Amino acid sequence: MRIVRAPAQVVRQPRAVAIGAFDGVHLGHRSVLDTVAATGLAPTVITFDPHPRIAFGHRVELLTTLERRLELLAEAGVETTLVAAFVPELQRLTPEEFAAEYLRGIGAEVVVAGEDFRFGVERSGDLELLERLGYEVRIAPEVEGVSSTAIRAALAEGDVVRAARMLGRPFELDGVVVAGHQRGGSLGYPTANLRLEPDLACPAYGIYAGAARGYRAAISIGTNPHYGGTERRIEPHLLDFEGDLYGERLLVEVWERLRDEAAFASEEELVAQIARDVEAARAARRPV
Repeated sequence: MRIVRAPAQVVRQPRAVAIGAFDGVHLGHRSVLDTVAATGLAPTVITFDPHPRIAFGHRVELLTTLERRLELLAEAGVETTLVAAFVPELQRLTPEEFAAEYLRGIGAEVVVAGEDFRFGVERSGDLELLERLGYEVRIAPEVEGVSSTAIRAALAEGDVVRAARMLGRPFELDGVVVAGHQRGGSLGYPTANLRLEPDLACPAYGIYAGAARGYRAAISIGTNPHYGGTERRIEPHLLDFEGDLYGERLLVEVWERLRDEAAFASEEELVAQIARDVEAARAARRPV
């Protein structure tokens, strides 16, 4: 997939274009992308960075990093993605100005969207306007009950299976491995201390089963109450893995919630519970 940052970098040719944040690239987004592909024109996406709601000062827990969003769009068959900087200059464009610069300028002939699609300053443009401007508009089939908001709500409840059904794949923790307290290693279960960007969504505190780098994982998300911790830590233990992950990006699939986090009467009890968590992780099934 070709990734560009300005319309002038896009080769002008007949294109079918989808426009949006595409946070999570969930099943609703996949319906839009499948409709784009069905046109037979060059499949193209215009997405925004930062997320428009964040740019307007709202708190949004993103389901994917920009890097992962672009990877998922490529996996869905998108040939070109234009990452438009959602800055005041773009926010002030009228719908007509946006269409002239970002659609006509790249050769868009078909625009694919949901029925409630809006664009341009104060979301004043709609699908009827696009048709009046000469674009063919195709409405993607709605996937009932699927939205980024609904996925965030499922994660807040720790229901990673429900989140996976809406995403069409397991929810992923995407971060960089940094130094931690190394308590897991001293207990016989070394963990990778995963640092997430502060605006990324995370499941409710607890112990989960999942996978990373082709290894199953037992994943602790929380404050380590047994040790009196107060800061959130995300610590996957990769079963049967040996190696050094410090400084590396790690993508961790979260499959199943195993239990709440807890403090134990002794370290022996903690180790025994971790052993049970590891066995549960071995038996867990990928949700989709």
